[in-house]
Amino acid sequence: MEAVVTEIREADHERWVELWTAYLAFYKTTLPTEIFDSTWDRLMNKSGTLRAFGVRENEDGPLLGLTHYLLHETAWTPKQMCYLQDLFVDSALRGKGLARKLIVAVADQAKKLDCYKCYWLTQDNNTQARLLYDKVAKFNGFLRYDFNYSPETKS
Repeated sequence: MEAVVTEIREADHERWVELWTAYLAFYKTTLPTEIFDSTWDRLMNKSGTLRAFGVRENEDGPLLGLTHYLLHETAWTPKQMCYLQDLFVDSALRGKGLARKLIVAVADQAKKLDCYKCYWLTQDNNTQARLLYDKVAKFNGFLRYDFNYSPETKS
Protein backbone atom coordinates (compact mmCIF):
# COMPACT_ATOMS: atom_id res chain seq x y z
CA MET A 1 0.00 0.00 0.00
CA GLU A 2 1.27 3.44 -0.90
CA ALA A 3 1.00 5.56 2.19
CA VAL A 4 2.43 8.74 3.68
CA VAL A 5 3.63 9.54 7.17
CA THR A 6 2.78 12.92 8.66
CA GLU A 7 2.80 14.55 12.03
CA ILE A 8 -0.37 14.02 14.04
CA ARG A 9 -2.80 16.90 13.55
CA GLU A 10 -5.56 18.46 15.63
CA ALA A 11 -8.18 16.97 13.28
CA ASP A 12 -6.82 13.47 14.06
CA HIS A 13 -7.94 13.51 17.68
CA GLU A 14 -10.90 11.13 17.46
CA ARG A 15 -9.04 8.56 15.34
CA TRP A 16 -5.92 8.91 17.50
CA VAL A 17 -8.03 8.04 20.58
CA GLU A 18 -9.39 4.96 18.76
CA LEU A 19 -5.96 3.75 17.70
CA TRP A 20 -4.23 4.42 21.02
CA THR A 21 -7.10 2.71 22.87
CA ALA A 22 -6.67 -0.34 20.62
CA TYR A 23 -2.90 -0.27 21.23
CA LEU A 24 -3.43 -0.20 24.99
CA ALA A 25 -5.97 -3.04 24.74
CA PHE A 26 -3.38 -5.12 22.88
CA TYR A 27 -1.15 -4.74 25.94
CA LYS A 28 -4.12 -5.45 28.24
CA THR A 29 -4.16 -2.02 29.82
CA THR A 30 -6.28 1.10 29.99
CA LEU A 31 -5.54 4.68 30.93
CA PRO A 32 -7.84 7.32 32.41
CA THR A 33 -9.28 10.07 30.24
CA GLU A 34 -6.99 12.58 31.98
CA ILE A 35 -3.93 10.78 30.57
CA PHE A 36 -5.40 10.79 27.06
CA ASP A 37 -6.12 14.52 27.42
CA SER A 38 -2.68 15.29 28.82
CA THR A 39 -0.89 13.29 26.15
CA TRP A 40 -2.92 14.89 23.37
CA ASP A 41 -2.24 18.37 24.74
CA ARG A 42 1.50 17.68 24.93
CA LEU A 43 1.50 16.30 21.38
CA MET A 44 -0.37 19.29 19.99
CA ASN A 45 1.53 21.94 21.98
CA LYS A 46 4.94 20.27 21.62
CA SER A 47 5.61 21.34 25.20
CA GLY A 48 8.24 18.65 25.81
CA THR A 49 9.98 16.08 23.66
CA LEU A 50 6.98 13.79 23.08
CA ARG A 51 5.97 13.70 19.39
CA ALA A 52 3.74 11.59 17.16
CA PHE A 53 3.52 10.51 13.55
CA GLY A 54 0.57 9.00 11.77
CA VAL A 55 0.44 6.93 8.63
CA ARG A 56 -2.29 7.63 6.09
CA GLU A 57 -3.29 6.42 2.65
CA ASN A 58 -2.71 9.97 1.37
CA GLU A 59 -1.81 13.36 2.80
CA ASP A 60 -5.41 14.18 3.76
CA GLY A 61 -6.61 10.70 4.69
CA PRO A 62 -7.53 9.41 8.14
CA LEU A 63 -4.96 7.81 10.41
CA LEU A 64 -4.30 4.14 9.70
CA GLY A 65 -1.64 3.84 12.37
CA LEU A 66 0.38 5.90 14.83
CA THR A 67 3.62 6.10 16.68
CA HIS A 68 4.68 8.14 19.69
CA TYR A 69 8.36 8.89 20.21
CA LEU A 70 10.44 11.05 22.48
CA LEU A 71 13.97 12.29 22.90
CA HIS A 72 15.97 11.97 26.09
CA GLU A 73 19.45 12.50 27.45
CA THR A 74 21.81 9.70 28.35
CA ALA A 75 25.04 9.46 30.31
CA TRP A 76 26.69 7.53 27.47
CA THR A 77 26.89 10.36 24.97
CA PRO A 78 26.21 14.09 24.81
CA LYS A 79 23.74 13.37 22.00
CA GLN A 80 20.10 12.64 22.68
CA MET A 81 18.51 9.22 22.27
CA CYS A 82 15.22 8.67 20.44
CA TYR A 83 12.80 6.24 22.08
CA LEU A 84 10.00 4.95 19.87
CA GLN A 85 7.44 4.44 22.61
CA ASP A 86 4.21 3.27 20.96
CA LEU A 87 3.61 1.79 17.52
CA PHE A 88 0.22 0.63 16.30
CA VAL A 89 -1.46 -0.02 12.97
CA ASP A 90 -5.16 -0.75 12.56
CA SER A 91 -5.44 -4.55 12.76
CA ALA A 92 -7.36 -4.70 9.45
CA LEU A 93 -4.40 -3.10 7.66
CA ARG A 94 -1.44 -5.04 9.01
CA GLY A 95 1.07 -6.65 6.69
CA LYS A 96 0.97 -3.75 4.21
CA GLY A 97 4.21 -2.05 5.27
CA LEU A 98 2.57 0.69 7.36
CA ALA A 99 4.40 -0.11 10.61
CA ARG A 100 7.71 -0.15 8.73
CA LYS A 101 6.92 3.31 7.31
CA LEU A 102 6.29 4.62 10.83
CA ILE A 103 9.51 3.11 12.20
CA VAL A 104 11.54 4.52 9.31
CA ALA A 105 9.94 7.95 9.79
CA VAL A 106 10.95 8.01 13.46
CA ALA A 107 14.46 6.74 12.64
CA ASP A 108 14.83 9.38 9.91
CA GLN A 109 13.69 12.08 12.35
CA ALA A 110 16.19 10.83 14.95
CA LYS A 111 18.97 10.95 12.37
CA LYS A 112 17.91 14.45 11.30
CA LEU A 113 18.05 15.54 14.95
CA ASP A 114 21.51 13.95 15.31
CA CYS A 115 20.38 11.45 17.94
CA TYR A 116 22.85 8.81 19.03
CA LYS A 117 20.35 5.96 18.59
CA CYS A 118 16.72 5.20 17.94
CA TYR A 119 15.37 2.26 19.94
CA TRP A 120 12.18 0.65 21.21
CA LEU A 121 10.88 -2.11 23.45
CA THR A 122 8.38 -4.88 22.87
CA GLN A 123 7.17 -7.92 24.73
CA ASP A 124 9.16 -11.06 24.01
CA ASN A 125 5.96 -12.85 22.95
CA ASN A 126 4.94 -10.18 20.42
CA THR A 127 6.00 -12.52 17.63
CA GLN A 128 4.19 -10.80 14.74
CA ALA A 129 5.79 -7.44 15.47
CA ARG A 130 9.18 -9.01 16.15
CA LEU A 131 9.23 -10.45 12.63
CA LEU A 132 9.28 -6.87 11.35
CA TYR A 133 11.59 -5.57 14.07
CA ASP A 134 14.18 -8.23 13.29
CA LYS A 135 14.21 -7.01 9.67
CA VAL A 136 14.63 -3.30 10.41
CA ALA A 137 16.75 -3.29 13.58
CA LYS A 138 19.12 -5.34 15.71
CA PHE A 139 17.87 -7.13 18.83
CA ASN A 140 20.38 -6.32 21.57
CA GLY A 141 19.39 -8.98 24.10
CA PHE A 142 18.31 -6.64 26.89
CA LEU A 143 15.38 -7.38 29.17
CA ARG A 144 13.40 -4.64 30.88
CA TYR A 145 12.62 -4.49 34.60
CA ASP A 146 10.16 -2.04 36.15
CA PHE A 147 10.60 -1.06 39.79
CA ASN A 148 7.29 -1.18 41.62
CA TYR A 149 6.91 1.69 44.06
CA SER A 150 4.16 -0.09 45.99
CA PRO A 151 5.55 -2.60 48.54
CA GLU A 152 2.24 -4.53 48.64
CA THR A 153 2.36 -5.80 45.06
CA LYS A 154 4.90 -7.20 42.64
CA SER A 155 3.29 -6.47 39.28
